[in-house]
Amino acid sequence: MTSPTATSAPAAPAAPEPAGYRLRWAALAVILAAEVMDLLDTTIVGVASPAIQHDFGGSGAQIQWISASYTLAFAVLLITGGRLGDLFGRKRLFVVGAAGFTAASVLCAAAPGAGTLIAARTVQGLFAALLIPQGLGLIKAMFPPKEVGAAFGLFGPVLGLSSVLGPTLGGYLTDADWFGTGWRMVFLVNLPLGVLAVLAALKVLPADRTTRAPGAGRLDPVGVLVLSAAVLLLVYPLVQGRELGWPLWTYAAMAASLPVLRLFTVHQRRVLRRGGTPLIEPSLFGKRAFTSALATGLVFFAAVSGLLLVFTLHLQLGLGWTPLHSGLSMIPLSLGIVLGAVLSGALLGPRYGRRVLHAGMTVAAAGVLGLRATVEHWAADLTSWELVPALAVAGLGLGLIMAPFFDIALAGVEDSETGSAAGVLNAQQQLGGSIGVALLGTAFFGRAGSDGFRHAAGWTYGLTAGLFAVTFVVAFLLPRHARPQACR
Repeated sequence: MTSPTATSAPAAPAAPEPAGYRLRWAALAVILAAEVMDLLDTTIVGVASPAIQHDFGGSGAQIQWISASYTLAFAVLLITGGRLGDLFGRKRLFVVGAAGFTAASVLCAAAPGAGTLIAARTVQGLFAALLIPQGLGLIKAMFPPKEVGAAFGLFGPVLGLSSVLGPTLGGYLTDADWFGTGWRMVFLVNLPLGVLAVLAALKVLPADRTTRAPGAGRLDPVGVLVLSAAVLLLVYPLVQGRELGWPLWTYAAMAASLPVLRLFTVHQRRVLRRGGTPLIEPSLFGKRAFTSALATGLVFFAAVSGLLLVFTLHLQLGLGWTPLHSGLSMIPLSLGIVLGAVLSGALLGPRYGRRVLHAGMTVAAAGVLGLRATVEHWAADLTSWELVPALAVAGLGLGLIMAPFFDIALAGVEDSETGSAAGVLNAQQQLGGSIGVALLGTAFFGRAGSDGFRHAAGWTYGLTAGLFAVTFVVAFLLPRHARPQACR
């Protein structure tokens, strides 16, 4: 008998890795500029709220809705925005979203009253929902596998810098009163960024593919309505509940979102059986990396959003620091995020995969526990300098998590599923953020009334470290590496 070795054909040479889109790094800069606009608008407006209330004389609820209307519109339409990118082209939707977001920013700046401003903020959130999901899909399409981690790693520095730049810039622009604009400049600052983003996107983003499967160009309007209703029922009470003291209707609304989500699932299966295009590709939920990333990211982003909220509340309400002082005090956190993201994106993530996520969770939890110890030790004598070590460690941990998380989540997603996947991932971030703000914000104010702001902050930082510990455990559901060859 002839041995298998003697008759085996020589192994075929490995297929060369695709080179990637020629202008991919310039295109990434455009995508990150859009991320900056969105992240600024989620933080910058809160600082300007007292000045807006002074000008308009609106109620506290109206002022709160200036921020909440953007968040709700953004969250409700994110998945639809991502799917539209699959159907009609990511470059086209990116340009439309950036142009609409910029125009809505001008409308916000020109608003004559609180009601008009809330409406303009809603429009701004709708266009952001068209704009933001396209970024993840474009990155996955433009970069070869060996560079994807480094590209996603740059989201960490953007998140970190924007978290500081938002409140700092908001406080500065409101106080500076450039050209007599006062708080309106916090919206006008989007104008140069938006115009440049649109012009650069037209120039450097890759052209959209025009070939589609039969019927793929039709959006499912019933699916959009049902899913939007489900997200609204879930996110609205999370946004409003803490301010209103969690009345019974908030719990009823969140409970009602579950059967509506079930109805959406049934409808999507019916659309697929009839040969139509579902709003969310059901095949995504058969991918272990994607589904486990949704569970991991939900807890992680809840912890991050809650941490940023409580830190700001403690400094401003408990210690009486100005928004500008509070924003500048977060610089060590941002620098830590930048360093961690660069290390994980370019070096550690592609080689060690999930282990970098676990290391990041451990370091972040240690930093938050250090923050708790610092706050408890220094009490009213706390200054920005005492916060530096703990914030830098926490930021390093957060930065280590960013690149491997997105790389693993999207590695197995097909090109036709990318927009849908990006929309779901972005919606998960918004939902996680709303849960974190509701959970940790409620815990903070619940303790502050009886124990004071310092002990409330310490207690809540402990809860935040606990959320990072939960994320550590949930992350075991993720594959060890984004791609099998990465572990060789």
